Amino acid sequence: MRLVHLADLHLGFRQYQRLTASGINQREADVAKTLQQAVTQVIEVAPDVIVIGGDIFHTVRPSNPAILHAYRVLLRLREQLPDTPIVMVAGNHDAPRTAETGCILRLFREIGVHVADAQAEVFAFPSLSLAVLAVPDVPGVERPAFDPPEGYQHKVLLLHGEIAGVLPEHAASADRAAIEIKPEELNAERWSYVALGHFHVYREVAPRAYYSGSLDYTSSNPWGELQEERERRVPGKGFIEHDLVSGAHRFHPVAPARVLLDLEPVDASGMGAQELDGAIRARVDSAPGGIDERIVRVTVRNVARHVVRELDHGALREYRKRATHFHLDTRRPDPLPRRSGHGGGTGGGARRATLPELVGERLRERPLPAGVDREQFVTLGLRYLQQAEDAVMAAMPVIEG
Repeated sequence: MRLVHLADLHLGFRQYQRLTASGINQREADVAKTLQQAVTQVIEVAPDVIVIGGDIFHTVRPSNPAILHAYRVLLRLREQLPDTPIVMVAGNHDAPRTAETGCILRLFREIGVHVADAQAEVFAFPSLSLAVLAVPDVPGVERPAFDPPEGYQHKVLLLHGEIAGVLPEHAASADRAAIEIKPEELNAERWSYVALGHFHVYREVAPRAYYSGSLDYTSSNPWGELQEERERRVPGKGFIEHDLVSGAHRFHPVAPARVLLDLEPVDASGMGAQELDGAIRARVDSAPGGIDERIVRVTVRNVARHVVRELDHGALREYRKRATHFHLDTRRPDPLPRRSGHGGGTGGGARRATLPELVGERLRERPLPAGVDREQFVTLGLRYLQQAEDAVMAAMPVIEG
C-alpha cells in the first residue's frame, strides 16, 4: 500500500519583476512548471493513494492562470491514475479569513478530489482498508483530537500546521501563522503515516510523521531553505513515497524549473571598493553553470556603507541583466559592545547605537496583541529594515569622474 505525500505547491507565487513572453510573472511560471515535472514523476511511481498537505495556492484568491493550472494537473492525475484516491487539505495560504468567503479548493471536488477545506473530515476507502483524517488549517475552527478511526488496516493523518519547536528562524513568515501542534498531540505511534504540510524543507518530526517540504523555493527566504537543506543533507525539493505496510520510505527529489545559486560569501574586512569589485566578479565568474537566467545571491560580510556606495554599480547592473535575479547581500561589521561610563551611565566616549539596534530595542518594547511571538516579530522587523536598506543601495546612481 504505497502512499505519495506532497505539499506546499504555492501556485500563483510571484517574485521579482521578470515576466514571460505571455506577460506572466517568471517565478509564477517556474513554480507551475516544477509542479508539472512533479506530477510526471508521481504518475511514474503509480501510488495507491495521494495526499496533498495544503497551500495548493499562494493566496486565498489566486489568479485565473493559477487556478487553471491546478485544475489541469489534478485532472491529469485523475485520468492517468483513475483508481488512486487524491485527498487534499487547505493550508493557511488557502483558507479564507472569514466564513462567508468560500475556499477555491472546493472546485476540485468536481473532478473527484477529496477536499477538506472548512473542517476536519474522515475520508474512507473500504476497498483499500484505508481511512484518512484530513485536518485543514482554518481560522477559528476547533481541531479534533488526532485519534485514528477504528476498523481500518491503514490509518493516515493529513494536516497543515506547525509542529511546535520544528520551524527554524528563517521560516518566520509575515502571513497568518499556521495552527501550532505539540508533537505529542499527533499520536504518531498510532497512525500508519502522518503527512504534514507548512514547513518547506523535507523533515521527519516523529516515527512515520513527515513534512514533505515544498516543491519549489516559494518562501520569502529561499536562502534560509537552501541553508537548512545543506545542514540536514536534504537533496532539495521533492515528494515522499511511503509504504504503509512495509514502512519503506523514499524521498523523490524534483528539480525546480529555475536554479538558485547561493555563491560563496565574501569577507570584505579591510577591502576597498575596487578590491571588493574584484572579489564579487570572481564569485560570479566561478558560479557553477554561470549566473545567466538563474536566481543568484552573493553575501558580503563586514563591509562599510561607504564601500558599498563606491562599488562598480555598472557591473552590478550587468549581473542583474544576466540573472533572473541577482542579490548582493551586504552586511556591515558587527557593532562594538556599548561602553559604560562611571556610575553605570553612558560616558562621553560611548559608541552610538546602530539603527538596527535602536529598531530592535523599540520592537522589543512595543505592546503586542495576544498570541504574537515577540522574537518572530523582532526578526521580521529587522529583516524588513535590511531589505529596505538593500533596495536603497541598489537604486543608487553610479558616480563617475
